Amino acid sequence: MLDEMQSHVTEDGRTIGGVLMEMRNITLRFGGVVAIKDITFDIREGEIRAIIGPNGAGKSSMLNVISGFYHPQEGEVWFRGHKRPSMKPYQVAHQGIARTFQNIALFEGMSVLDNVMTGRLTHMKAGIFAQALWKGRAEEEEVANREQVEKIIDFLEIQHIRKTPVGRLPYGLKKRVELARALAAEPKLLLLDEPMAGMNVEEKEDMSRFILDVNDEFGTTIALIEHDMGVVMDLSDRVVVMDYGRKIGDGTPDEVRSNQDVIDAYLGVSHD
Repeated sequence: MLDEMQSHVTEDGRTIGGVLMEMRNITLRFGGVVAIKDITFDIREGEIRAIIGPNGAGKSSMLNVISGFYHPQEGEVWFRGHKRPSMKPYQVAHQGIARTFQNIALFEGMSVLDNVMTGRLTHMKAGIFAQALWKGRAEEEEVANREQVEKIIDFLEIQHIRKTPVGRLPYGLKKRVELARALAAEPKLLLLDEPMAGMNVEEKEDMSRFILDVNDEFGTTIALIEHDMGVVMDLSDRVVVMDYGRKIGDGTPDEVRSNQDVIDAYLGVSHD
């Protein structure tokens, strides 16, 4: 087990640093239903960390805790060495955490470019009056934000649809636009909720390549939920496994693959 502050280099040459985020003894309840039960794990800087488990295991609930949508009744969330107080999602976004959603959440009537621009909201400091006049600082911000968005559009190879309304795009491209919007925030930690869901083989290959490129070229730490075990084992540096709201496995893909509790959970019937 690595020390909290120790870094190491992976076999493919990427550097994994110290602990970026730590979930300590997290318990989340909805009335009498326990969605998460006393779970502890960390996410290290620069890694791709997968959260897996059968349907109803509590994975999305955990992602919602990380992103500030849910507040656990017990436990602590630590980010960049500091205990995080109860925060609203927009406050978490200002800390440098961005996410995509299991169900695509884009503005269907807006163009791809305008959708991606909404990801820059945390970087817009000019007041409403200055923005309305589009003078001075507001104009400078607009130009700088547009340049950053255009770089992301090029990076994700969606230049040809940049002016297309999102509602006219096929599913796989919508997923890529949502990734672009999250990247526009320049997150320290990127949360991906089932980024491959509903995709065909070719679309999964493209998305896998982009996730690896984001991690490699931007150095972005990534935590993802994914049901495709082939994708998880190929992409992830470490995997945490949940079942019925509990943690039943945590380690490298090889360690998780040989864990009997994990094997039993995936061989059994899924539970909602």
